[in-house]
Amino acid sequence: MKHREYMQQALVEAEKAFAKDEVPIGAVITYGDKIIARAHNLKESKKNPVAHAEILAIQEAAAAIGSWRLTGCSLYVTLEPCPMCTGAMVQARISRLIYGAADPKAGAVDSVINLANHPRLNHQIEVIAGVMEEESRDILKRFFAKLR
Repeated sequence: MKHREYMQQALVEAEKAFAKDEVPIGAVITYGDKIIARAHNLKESKKNPVAHAEILAIQEAAAAIGSWRLTGCSLYVTLEPCPMCTGAMVQARISRLIYGAADPKAGAVDSVINLANHPRLNHQIEVIAGVMEEESRDILKRFFAKLR
């Protein structure tokens, strides 16, 4: 697996968000060995509460493959997804989630609740946590330090 390579691309997306004064979270989606979607947070720019990196990447991936079912796809994201984004991954049938830093306040995979593998949901997601965790945490620290 090329987890670090793909997570590095998610970090490139996070840097794009940082440059736009958006919370610096980036995501990429792969199918096989190819990146089919990439996105970063755009909530502030779009004035849209659902313009999270994961949601935008899922929309782009669905358009790229011509289906809402993203079975066989892996989503790489710099921060543990929130409930909305994790729910979207379940709905899209994402096969694998790889994330960088944990989110103890809103993480819906490991930290607060586990929606990715909730036994009552109709889809389970393989989860790999902590890939490039330090780098993912660092960009968030830099962003919030800049705000103070």
